[in-house]
Parts: sequence; C-alpha cells; structure tokens
Amino acid sequence: MVRSPTARLRPSEEAEGITQVSEPTEPTEPTKSVESVESTEAAETGRIGRSPLFVILLTAFINLVGFGIIIPLIPFYAQDFGASKFEVGLLFASYSLMQFIFAPIWGRISDRVGRRPILLICLFGTALSFVVFGLADSLAFLFIGRILAGFFGAVISTVHAFIADVTAPEDRAHGMGLVGAAFGLGFIFGPFIGGVMADLWGYAAPAYFAALLALGNMILAWFVLPESYPASAREQAKPTERGGLRTSLRQLGQALTRPKVGGLLILYFIISFAMANMETTYALLTEELWGWGAKENGLIFGYIGVVIVLTQGLAIRPLARRFGEDRLVISGILLLIPSLGLLPFSPGLAVLMILSGVMAFGSGINTPSLTSLISRGGSAAEQGEIMGITQSLGGLARVVGPLWGGFTFGVIGFSAPYWTAAILMAGAGLLAMLILRRRSDPASP
Repeated sequence: MVRSPTARLRPSEEAEGITQVSEPTEPTEPTKSVESVESTEAAETGRIGRSPLFVILLTAFINLVGFGIIIPLIPFYAQDFGASKFEVGLLFASYSLMQFIFAPIWGRISDRVGRRPILLICLFGTALSFVVFGLADSLAFLFIGRILAGFFGAVISTVHAFIADVTAPEDRAHGMGLVGAAFGLGFIFGPFIGGVMADLWGYAAPAYFAALLALGNMILAWFVLPESYPASAREQAKPTERGGLRTSLRQLGQALTRPKVGGLLILYFIISFAMANMETTYALLTEELWGWGAKENGLIFGYIGVVIVLTQGLAIRPLARRFGEDRLVISGILLLIPSLGLLPFSPGLAVLMILSGVMAFGSGINTPSLTSLISRGGSAAEQGEIMGITQSLGGLARVVGPLWGGFTFGVIGFSAPYWTAAILMAGAGLLAMLILRRRSDPASP
C-alpha cells in the first residue's frame, strides 16, 4: 500500500479500505495531499499507473532476457566442459526443477507479505545467479548457476499475480498478453545479446550483462514499484505453508481436483512439455542440420521473439474479444501441431523461419488465453497461489521436457523430439476441445 508517511486513517476507514471519510474533518487534523490520496486509492483498488506497470513488465522482460541469453549458449557452453546431449537436457531441467518447487511457494508468500518484497528479493537473486553462471569453470559450476537462476526465476508466478491484481476479469487475457509480450521482447534481445556477445567475447560476457540488467531493474523497482495487493486483502489469504517439494506436490494435487482449473492445468502441462522439448534441442537441431553456432541460433531465437511480441502485444486483445479465449487456446494448439512436427525436416532457412513463425504465433495466442482461463478459477485472495501452481506445473513440464528432448535426440535421432511433441500437441487439442466444451455447457457440473 502506498501512503504518505504522515497520513493516517481512522479505524473505520482502514476496515473499509478507503481514504476518505463521510464525516467532516476537524480543522486541526492533518490534511492528506491529493497525490497521497490518489496513491492510496490506486494501491487499494489495484489501479496502477503507467510507471509501476512498466516496472512489472520490465521484471518479466529481464527474467526472459536472462533465460533467452542462456538458451542458445547452454548446448555449446556445456559441450565445452564435455557434456553429452542428455546432460545438456539435464542442465535445462535443473533450472525448471527449481521453478517447479518454488513457484507456488513464492506465490503463497506473496499472498501473505505482498508482491513487492518478493519481486525485489528475486531480482537481486537473479543478478547473483547470472554472475555465478559467468564465473563457471566446470560443468558443476554451470549447474549451480542454473539452479540459482531457477530458484529466483520462479518469481514469475508473482508477476502473473501482480497482473491479476490490477486487471478486471474481462481484460485479464490482455494483461497476461502484456506479460507474454514482455517475455517476447526478452526473447528477442536475450538470444541476440547472448549470441553476439558470446561470439565476440566468450560465453561469460552475456551472463555478466544480464546480471547488470537484473540489478538495475531491482533498483528501479525499489523506487517506483508500488504494492499491488493491499494489506486488507492479504489478511484473507490462507496462512503460508512450509515445505518444499512435498508442499508443492500436495498443492498441485489439490488444484488438479478443482473442477474449474484441473483440466486446464493438465493442458498447460502438456503444452509446456512440448515447447520445452523444442527449446532444449533447437540449437542442437540447427547445429546438426547446418552447423550453426550460438550467434546464428541467437538470431533465429530473436526472430521467434519478434513474432511473439507482435502476437501478444498487439493481436491477443482484439482476437480474444472477437473469438474468445477458448477458441484461441484450441487454434494455437492446431498451429503448433504441424509447425513442431515438420521443423526437423526443414530444407533450408526460409522453411525454418516459416515454421518457427507459425509455431511462435500459435504459442503466442495459446499461452495468455490459457493462463487467463486458469486465473479465473480462483478468487482474488488465491491469485498468487493459483498462478504459482500454474507456473510450478509448467516448471515440472520443463523438467521432464528437456530430459526427454536430450534423451531422444541422442538415442533415437534429431527428429524424435519434434514428432513426439507434435503427437502430444494433437492429444492436447482433443483434450482442449473436451474441456472447453464442458465449460461452455451450462448443464455440465
């Protein structure tokens, strides 16, 4: 809550969560400035001005800049230390395992203490993880850096909760789309920065640059990011539970049995698995086909990010209003099936760019729409937990997805991760049609 340091509310005002009183104010009582009143009202009602919203989107951007910087580098950096294809997948998986365990924990803590302190802590920790990654002189050191990055990067659930705090249900797909657009921007600049800097100065340079960005983002957030979740709402949140993996699994099991979100969470897992499978092996695929390195892969990942930004930043809102989120979820899956399945059979750059663009567009309309539908299954007091569970489930998919991708690439062949992903997406499409048809049927339980 943002208030003037000298402004105090009467008990009745605090109980009602307002900043004005119906009774006349005594002449001797300190008068709050208009700026203080507006700031308090914005914090209590969730109406956040452009600057704080920019900072929260910048948080998402920095999160994926770092992720994007590392994606095209990991296979080559790890292979420099003698890593196998499976160990490359394991390196990706270590990051996601931490997200699986800690995303719901960060989300529940933010439901109790607010979004702002969690975001600040994790931005600092993200900067630290990049420094560790840059200092790596062995494969074990690389794993430590990725584990730290996953632990602090799990704060993305709190970013989603922040957006859910400040958007109306009918605008939530747009809000999630803005987060996706920030991710897309990170996916433009991250791989490009990583590829070019690695080519010029080695693999450590882009990691140090990402650390500076995260530290600068934390400083900016310290001064301008308000609290989106008022104290009155935090009092209604369930007490934060202790525990790591056991707590996450129990919370996940409970969420999967909820009628409004259980099926959607399963769908989210399948799609996240297929995409993580692709992300892990994409650089290995282009290396296998054409001998590409970090620079070339950084550029193609940047192109994918451009498509995602244009889709989620400009197209998702009018598309959601015209067709509805249900249809966008299904349409996105139908675009992902052929683009993933045909990717390893690309005869050249032109076809690779077409398929990658279709894949990015399909993911761009699917992910925010599905996330928005999931968020509607929880109350305002549960948004941090629901988004945490969602990101945790996505983290679990990104644990097993890279392991599957690395294993099948090395044992079956370079096309195996992609045709298996296409088969999974086909199953996801059938599941989505069944789930969303039941949601739209008033007679369904």
